[in-house]
Amino acid sequence: MTKGVAVRRGGFLNTLSGRFLMLTIGFVMLTEVLIFVPSIARFRADFLTMRLEKAQIAALAQLAAEDMVTPALEKELLANAEVYNVVLRRDEVRQLVLSSEIPHPISDTFDLREAGPWELIRDAFICLADPGEQIIRVIGSPVQQAGLLIEITMEATPLRHAMLDYGVRILFLSALISVVTAFFLFLAVQRLIVLPIRRVVLHMKAYAEAPEDARRVIAPTAKVMELRAAEEAMQSMQQQLTGSLKQKERLAQLGGAVAKISHDLRNILSTAQLFADRIESSADPVVARAAPKLVASISRAVSLCESTLTFGKAEEPPPTLRPVDLSALVDDVAEAEGLAGDGDVTCLIEVPQGMVLRADGEQLFRVLSNLIRNARQAIEATGTGGTIEISAGENPVEWWIRIGDTGPGLPEKAREHLFEAFQGGARKGGTGLGLAIAAELVRGHGGILELARSDSEGTEFLLRLPKAQGPAEPA
Repeated sequence: MTKGVAVRRGGFLNTLSGRFLMLTIGFVMLTEVLIFVPSIARFRADFLTMRLEKAQIAALAQLAAEDMVTPALEKELLANAEVYNVVLRRDEVRQLVLSSEIPHPISDTFDLREAGPWELIRDAFICLADPGEQIIRVIGSPVQQAGLLIEITMEATPLRHAMLDYGVRILFLSALISVVTAFFLFLAVQRLIVLPIRRVVLHMKAYAEAPEDARRVIAPTAKVMELRAAEEAMQSMQQQLTGSLKQKERLAQLGGAVAKISHDLRNILSTAQLFADRIESSADPVVARAAPKLVASISRAVSLCESTLTFGKAEEPPPTLRPVDLSALVDDVAEAEGLAGDGDVTCLIEVPQGMVLRADGEQLFRVLSNLIRNARQAIEATGTGGTIEISAGENPVEWWIRIGDTGPGLPEKAREHLFEAFQGGARKGGTGLGLAIAAELVRGHGGILELARSDSEGTEFLLRLPKAQGPAEPA
């Protein structure tokens, strides 16, 4: 409870406006102090210079009247000049022109002829800090070149009082300027910065309540460049997020529909599998050769439907790694895709005989099937025929498989989102699921599927599977 009260009490100072107000007052006061220090030093110098001028006038009056000045008039001249003694040096002769009794010994002497800024500042603050009654000697240059120097003795107390009065007026004026400046800056900051930021915050809160509502995406209106850039960045982020949410909603709906279709399709394929098992016992040699491949295809379809029914997490099941004869697997894929015989699309397979790699045979079949099917469809779309090349090899670290074609190459838009579902479709009407599934299955093996080349001469994909059974050790 106490903590909450403390936060409420200090709430204004924790706001941008409050902190800016305090900083403004502080910096204005600091500026005024930097102005005050030389100002008070200059005031002291002007004060002493004025005393010298008044003393010079009194001394010149005494010299002009010579012996006509009575002691009473001399005392009056000194009182008007507010000094005790006046000494003039003319023609190398030092002359005590006016004099009176000094109540205290002279405590300090100040020569204004050669005093620099730092000396004037130092002497000014020494005078302010010393409240005692002192008699000081001041030396300066006479005005109008009325001699070589003029020297006076005077009390320091009137000087100190005048400096204190001047300092109080300066500080009061500084405080007033600080408050007025801070007030107007506070209003300006509220108008130009705080209100636009508050508007952005309100937009963020409104968008967070319903991020799928495109009407709540912020429309940049700020005139300040930095705030405008922030609003534009937020608008882009919100548009992307809204699009992603809509896409995920569509994917969720699609997943439910696919699960229902897979459930019924699995039942149909199970029935077909029973008939295929009976075909295996046929005496016809052609049927006997085709039956195992038909049974294997139906078994893969049933397995795919069963895995689709567990698609709730939108993940492929982990691969079961076993030794796989890659040459035989590639032949099966080519035959399943209709590339075993003569046709417009020919398949060149350069996989070393007996090459065995460790992988999930069913998942690797799906990966190669998707890549080869895409290559065949790309070539068929040209209507001129072409070639699909499949090669493989290995090194001490990994196995690699290349699938290339002589098709027209991938369009730029497809290459930007190549392995994203519903984004990287390369042909009209394609969904882009094939490459997304293939990339996910390869990642499940710890490998990489990447686009090695795509131009007007064709497209080439490179599939790399690591030989290490666990995480790769650092080199």
